[in-house]
Amino acid sequence: MELAPAAAALPVGFQTPSAARIAAAFLLAYRGNTRAAYAADLTHFGRWCATLDVDVLACSRAHLDAYVEQQTRDGAAATTIRRRMSAVAGFYAYAVDEGLITRSPATRVRRPAAGDNVQSTGLTVAEAGELIAAAEAHSPRAAVIVLLSLLLGLRVSELCTATVADLSYQRGHRVLTVTRKGGKRQTMAVPPRAAAAIDDYLGERREGPILCTATGKPLDRHALWRLIRRLAAVAVPHLADRLHPHDLRHTCATLALDAGAALRDVQDLLGHADPRTTRRYDRARFSLDRSPSHQLAVLLG
Repeated sequence: MELAPAAAALPVGFQTPSAARIAAAFLLAYRGNTRAAYAADLTHFGRWCATLDVDVLACSRAHLDAYVEQQTRDGAAATTIRRRMSAVAGFYAYAVDEGLITRSPATRVRRPAAGDNVQSTGLTVAEAGELIAAAEAHSPRAAVIVLLSLLLGLRVSELCTATVADLSYQRGHRVLTVTRKGGKRQTMAVPPRAAAAIDDYLGERREGPILCTATGKPLDRHALWRLIRRLAAVAVPHLADRLHPHDLRHTCATLALDAGAALRDVQDLLGHADPRTTRRYDRARFSLDRSPSHQLAVLLG
């Protein structure tokens, strides 16, 4: 098996033959954005090891504790540190399986706790409606992007990789089968408004990516992000400088819960493996309404 291409992108800390082989093999277990993210995380770790002149396979738990502490001092978000450490732990677990090291130095390394509070609650119903209207006025492609983001809660990677062949019908429903994190395939019902937008956009096209450029190439995540910002400038100008495609996925979760959808059903819709991820959205949607400040204002009023 040829592993050199995956290893070639890694920094000095992974360039010893054994470390490079394990890093490449570990990354081959993933695909798409997950592989790219883990490669970037290992790159970050490898560069840090290189500054200490320590080979990654010679690291101890003390080195990894210091790595976590350094990231904290540098201001990295807790979620970023946890993700990087997941990549590092996966690399060492692979090295143990291959017999290059006897135990993983990452086994008992403390990581920042994942916060239960999600600060943003996404768009309101009115704001979401304005964004849909702006998208439909802009172009058929923009309408598809916004409707699939808001109604199905799709991730950017899921939008950009969906193909016309992924569309079909099941039991009278228009459905879209998307590739979720880890390569899992999930079939999702497409509401009539979104289905109509897709048909309008595709016309007679029967193959290729659903979202494409004028030359027929798949639309990339950066172009999608720029389009969302342009639409935000029209529909929700107060959010124009900070609205992110993930905010539309967040909006899907909070508005679905507001509409009475069961938490488990929203978890399935978003493809969350852990129900705690969905519950963070549930807490966030009530955090402002339940603030004790409202009762205090009445008392002092």
